[in-house]
Amino acid sequence: MKITIIGLGLIGGSLALDLKARGFATHITGVDNNAEHCRLALELGLVDEIQGPSPTLPNGKGAKSAVLPFGEDLGGALNSDLIIISIPVSITAKLLPKILDGIADDTVVMDVGSTKHEICKAIKKHPRRKQFIGTHPIAGTENSGPKAAVKNLFDNKICILTVDDSALWAVECVSAMYETLNMKLLFMHSDEHDKHVAYVSHISHISSFALATTVLEMEKNTSTIFDLAGSGFESTVRLAKSSPEMWAPIFEQNSKHVSKALGTYIKHLTKFKKDIDKKNTKGMQQVMTKANTIRKILK
Repeated sequence: MKITIIGLGLIGGSLALDLKARGFATHITGVDNNAEHCRLALELGLVDEIQGPSPTLPNGKGAKSAVLPFGEDLGGALNSDLIIISIPVSITAKLLPKILDGIADDTVVMDVGSTKHEICKAIKKHPRRKQFIGTHPIAGTENSGPKAAVKNLFDNKICILTVDDSALWAVECVSAMYETLNMKLLFMHSDEHDKHVAYVSHISHISSFALATTVLEMEKNTSTIFDLAGSGFESTVRLAKSSPEMWAPIFEQNSKHVSKALGTYIKHLTKFKKDIDKKNTKGMQQVMTKANTIRKILK
């Protein structure tokens, strides 16, 4: 199967590695508006060819280039059986209608972003809407760029498919791809997806960003942070190393559900602070005991 991957970072690159290694993809075209990402993707063997800003390769040869990699003309990159969009969700919402304009009747388009409703809304009336599948593989690390791509990233992880108005044959194509990656599939409506991930994923990133900012503000001695940071702190702020360029659009697109989740989170933080100020040990213990029950769910 000929595949085009638009966005050659952690997720796009990791998909390329495993889809080629497991025989699902016979040829992979990479698209990125970052020339260095293009160069690295070719150098690392993530893709067979590049459609994007022409990088200079170690052998002095230039790669194929498109005039506007994230614009109206994606050239030969659209001549694939499957097109995977792995870029910030704000760009996906703008680019997706143009991609659907230029594909064949039997081409499937999918994205891997962390929000779905706004993206689906952008193409709701598009004549090729049925050829698009919204997907969200729940896998990744805090790292970014082509060098962050790793093999077996998706094995035994969950992938959510939002198939609001998608054709069955397109759903089957994308399902087969994720089954090749050994992912477990869940099916949701796009708005339902955004609500649930706001509570269990997006709020976690906000917490991590806020904690890291708090520590940097309160503790001016960076060597002290390094010396005293234990595994608990390190694991809690790990997500704060995530790409702002990727996450700010996610929070913007999912603002309704994220704001509601954040309001509840702030309510619990405020209560905890009051218990600490009053030295209310019993109140603190009650909160922590209730929180401990998450253990049973995560088993």
